[in-house]
Amino acid sequence: MISSILIANRGEIAVRVARTCWELGIRSIAAHSSADAGSAVVCLADDSIQLGPGPAKESYLNIPAVIEAARARGADAIHPGYGFLSENSDFAEICEAEGFTFIGAPPKVMAQLGDKSSARAIMLDAGLQLLPGSREAIDSADEAIALADEIGYPLIVKAVAGGGGRGMRVVRSAAEFPRAWAETRANAVAIFGDGRLYVERYLESARHVEIQILADQHGDVVHLGARDCSLQRRHQKLVEESPAPELPDELIQEMGAAAVRGAEAAGYVGAGTFEFLVDPENRFYFMEVNCRLQVEHPVTEMVTGLDLVREQIRIASGEPLGYTQADVVTTGAAIECRLNAEDPARGFAPAPGLLEECTLPAGPFTRVDTHVFPGYRVPPLYDSLLAKLIVWAPTRDAAIARMRRALSEVRLSGPGVATTRDFLSEILDHPRFRAVEHDTAMIENL
Repeated sequence: MISSILIANRGEIAVRVARTCWELGIRSIAAHSSADAGSAVVCLADDSIQLGPGPAKESYLNIPAVIEAARARGADAIHPGYGFLSENSDFAEICEAEGFTFIGAPPKVMAQLGDKSSARAIMLDAGLQLLPGSREAIDSADEAIALADEIGYPLIVKAVAGGGGRGMRVVRSAAEFPRAWAETRANAVAIFGDGRLYVERYLESARHVEIQILADQHGDVVHLGARDCSLQRRHQKLVEESPAPELPDELIQEMGAAAVRGAEAAGYVGAGTFEFLVDPENRFYFMEVNCRLQVEHPVTEMVTGLDLVREQIRIASGEPLGYTQADVVTTGAAIECRLNAEDPARGFAPAPGLLEECTLPAGPFTRVDTHVFPGYRVPPLYDSLLAKLIVWAPTRDAAIARMRRALSEVRLSGPGVATTRDFLSEILDHPRFRAVEHDTAMIENL
């Protein structure tokens, strides 16, 4: 078993990893920026080390600084959390070359699946259904326009190197296409350093459903059921739940089997997520693979009883899964709400500031993953996530009621601070969500 882990991340996920390390008797080291010197994980971890100044490029994204921090503190493994360097195959390769265990997918697999063009090709060969579109990256706007005319509108232009809701644009007519293509390419170059694009049919009414998988180093792969992540704003998830409601069990098993098949074809190892779109006729289409822990992983933990960070560490240590697909059982319903420091009244503009009041919910089957506390100053440098509220109940309706109660207990306020609490409560009470008639476009059309 790994004995010491450098946590190369911040916020709630860093706290989350530190807690599992404590339970496993593993020494944890919090790697932090100067802006996070007083953060919760620095207090929770066994040791800490500063990576650099506040800006992420000079700290959390600074690969030499992260490697040197691991070396200086005697870590034998590095956990990247999510975001930052978690899906950077070069970083994973450097970790291995420097003698550190990277807690994540193998570098080669990560590179193949991080490239949406090669990922689509692998999954197509593995028998997964894709939306009509380009199998490979398209070289020119003229070629893209010709293909767009062939597959029809609306469609979506995506960056090959994109992910996390970035590097994509919906196009609804031929007249919009040239400008959308040029702007998406420019954004892809600026954000990812890679201007390659592809196009595919856009489903106006679809649900975003994902399958969590675990794969060990011995060739065993299992899936842990489905999560529905359809409530999104600008491709950023706001509410997630497991299991995906109103989907037939046979469909979930079929999607799970497809994800396992895709993972085996890619040679995947670790925790990963296969993302699908499901249309109103319950046909599902592969979108992408996320080669890391997802923000929404707690809902899967709540219905399966598995600690996914623990499983990541066990797999990275070379341990076998120790269970089969038949052993994976899901019980009840779990919902997660992302509580962000954003102001819905101002177009969800970031709203950082000093948290003078900080009261978070408790109670039966109510979990809060957070890094904030009274007196915490929300920095403007990073993601706006303050806390994840997760609840479990025997039924979906009971879980919704429990989440609305949990949200009602939230008190986060201070100079400049605004949150999405009230907006989330309204969404949970929306008739379309209650009736499972929501889709990925619901929030944008409110």
